[in-house]
Amino acid sequence: MKSFVKKWLGGTEPAEERSLPRVEAGQRVYGIGDIHGRVDLLQELHRMIEADAANHAGAKTLVYLGDYIDRGLWSREVIDELLGSPLDGFHSVHLLGNHEQTLLDFLQHPKIAAGWLSWGGRETLVSYGVDLPLNFPRGKLATVRDEFESRLPAEHLEFYQNLQLMHVAGDYLFVHAGIRPGIAVQEQSNADLLWIRDDFTESQVRHDFVVVHGHTISEEVAFYPNRIGIDTGAYATGVLTCLVLEGEEQRLLQTGGGE
Repeated sequence: MKSFVKKWLGGTEPAEERSLPRVEAGQRVYGIGDIHGRVDLLQELHRMIEADAANHAGAKTLVYLGDYIDRGLWSREVIDELLGSPLDGFHSVHLLGNHEQTLLDFLQHPKIAAGWLSWGGRETLVSYGVDLPLNFPRGKLATVRDEFESRLPAEHLEFYQNLQLMHVAGDYLFVHAGIRPGIAVQEQSNADLLWIRDDFTESQVRHDFVVVHGHTISEEVAFYPNRIGIDTGAYATGVLTCLVLEGEEQRLLQTGGGE
């Protein structure tokens, strides 16, 4: 287990005038990065979180940042794990990722969303028992969609359809990809919340909240004054990251890495 404190760095204000972001007193918030079909890592991280929270008597919130599916081999099992409410005493918030949105798009318009299969969708379909040859005619996409629809449990479809776009905890805003700098939170487009990269990650603009996000992979957790990126490429690296927030404290829980 990796658990350590990160100090709040950066900014142009004098250090004595710089306020630290915080969550409400009595709250402990756990934010989990992109899982991408690695149910093994999710289960390991859940055990770590449960142990970490054993000494906390106040409110406990789990915020999952989306991209539960694709790339890894166990997308269906990840959703089963999340639906199983594995941690007692926690309030769970599940955010929508661009991969879940594309799954929903595929169900509605398989030909338009066919690209999904080449960046992780194939693995998700296989996890649901859909037989998908390596080479198949584009004209058969509707058939693939129909088989997937028939194998998709109703509770899984409901889960995908009811994912949230954002969550606020104190001075922190949790979203999947990020926000458009200079645009008020309530005016952000769904496309930016799910897909934005460089325009957000390369910006030094201070937002109304410190944005906790996934979507953009970094070898180490990206701590900046305006954002914290916690997608550490779990499906490939074996490192699934959880950001723990309590008061002004920021620390990490991470699976060990390696395959």
